[in-house]
Amino acid sequence: MRLRAVAAVLTGVALLATVTACGDDEKAGSDDVVTIDITIKDGQVDPSGDRVKVDAGQPVDLVVTADEPGELHIHSDPEQQLEYDAGTTTLPIAIDRPGVVAVESHELDQVIVQLEVR
Repeated sequence: MRLRAVAAVLTGVALLATVTACGDDEKAGSDDVVTIDITIKDGQVDPSGDRVKVDAGQPVDLVVTADEPGELHIHSDPEQQLEYDAGTTTLPIAIDRPGVVAVESHELDQVIVQLEVR
């Protein structure tokens, strides 16, 4: 009888260890990247409406640099627009919901960045 109880406990412990070993320690939505730099120059920007955090479908990038050609926007849901050129660029992004987003420029009426997503 006692041997059966010990066997049952050992089986339970082994099963628990197996299930625990299958857990996923990675935070969903990360995959690092983020970056953001942007600048733009004599029409100014820099960022200017900073805030950033992120996650949900993470990566991001944006980088830009510029002094001319243009666009951006994003305030997503899928709304986006992007383009850019002159010097540097990069752009790829991901958001996949929760909240805040923005980014903008609409030819430098500004915001540039907010995101916060989570």
